Amino acid sequence: MIHVGEFILGDEEKSAILNVLNSGRITEGEKVREFEKLFAEYVGTRYAVVVNSGTSALIAGLLALDAKLGLKKEGRTKVITSPLTYVADANAIVLAGLEPVFVDVDRETFGITPDAIRAHLESVVDPESYSVILPVHLMGYPCDMDEISTIAKEYDLTVFEDSAQAHGSRYHGKITGSMSDLSIFSFYVAHNIQVGEMGAVVTDDPELYRLIKKIKANGRMCDCPVCRRAEGKCPYLLNPESFGNQDPRFCHDMIGYNFKVMEFQPALGIVQLKKADLIMKQRLENVKYLNEGLAKFSDSLTLPIYDESVSYLAYPMIIKKPDSISRTDLQRKLELEGVETRPLFGCIPTQQKSFEYLKDTYDGRLPNAEYLGRNAFYIGCHQYLSKEDLDSIIKTFEHVLG
Repeated sequence: MIHVGEFILGDEEKSAILNVLNSGRITEGEKVREFEKLFAEYVGTRYAVVVNSGTSALIAGLLALDAKLGLKKEGRTKVITSPLTYVADANAIVLAGLEPVFVDVDRETFGITPDAIRAHLESVVDPESYSVILPVHLMGYPCDMDEISTIAKEYDLTVFEDSAQAHGSRYHGKITGSMSDLSIFSFYVAHNIQVGEMGAVVTDDPELYRLIKKIKANGRMCDCPVCRRAEGKCPYLLNPESFGNQDPRFCHDMIGYNFKVMEFQPALGIVQLKKADLIMKQRLENVKYLNEGLAKFSDSLTLPIYDESVSYLAYPMIIKKPDSISRTDLQRKLELEGVETRPLFGCIPTQQKSFEYLKDTYDGRLPNAEYLGRNAFYIGCHQYLSKEDLDSIIKTFEHVLG
């Protein structure tokens, strides 16, 4: 089977895991701090906070925005986001006590468009109830961040990027995740920088950074960037009266979650970051090779746009003639021939059962997202694919599609 994603533990990765085991410290510590520093430098932001998943990163970021800006207190609870993405975005918005509002996406690059955002805001009677625009750089394709930022300024909205699938993608020379108030990344096993399960929030805002660190640790008062207790430099040890003689590690001044990680994941992430440019380059080459080999099927399938600024999560395709080609049937045949596939998520408010309470509101209003949710799918383009694998994929399509 040629999988959508792979993760092969090389000698460097195995050594990183053994070093953690030999250190005697497997809970959050030195490796977490090292990865946070390196990843912030990689993205180009001042801060990065590691959490246990991309979903947790979304929740922590939204809760931090609410804590800083008082979104729920002011009734600014609506968050504009994509209907075509992994359901984590919508879940996080709801779990943070906010309301997802979906606008349509671009048919070929899958992200919400400035035209759709502006049209929606101009059509509503209560634009002051909106607080955040949360664009998703799906499959690595960057959204139009310049125009989205312009709209956000006009309506006094915060921009919160979901860069979970776009490690290393660039928009007008800027890396995704660096063009907004804050952004999240996921390091899920099938992603470009992969560690199994881990997420991160990046930001330039020191207050958001402070709040996210508190939220990920059950809202505890102790929010020093690096614990200095072992060095005798802990603020509590130096001045316990300022904390009411209560150890801040066990005092909590806001409600939060346990989103901490173990040292293994960031240790793997440090190794992966060293290879990030090579990973992106190999995926680019694979997309180009597959585009050339599958060009003969361009009447039946829309192949991914090749762009050297995109760090491809996978190789997405769209069925052009669903009346003659069934996605379900095509995926089944491909998998029987040894090529693993995935559907492109589905339109959340109209095609996801967990959000069916929104179906009547959105039915027919998101034509691109609904079409893609029914007719788009993807296969792997990851760095572990050999030329033989790529040729096998092309031959399989030739066999299945004739």
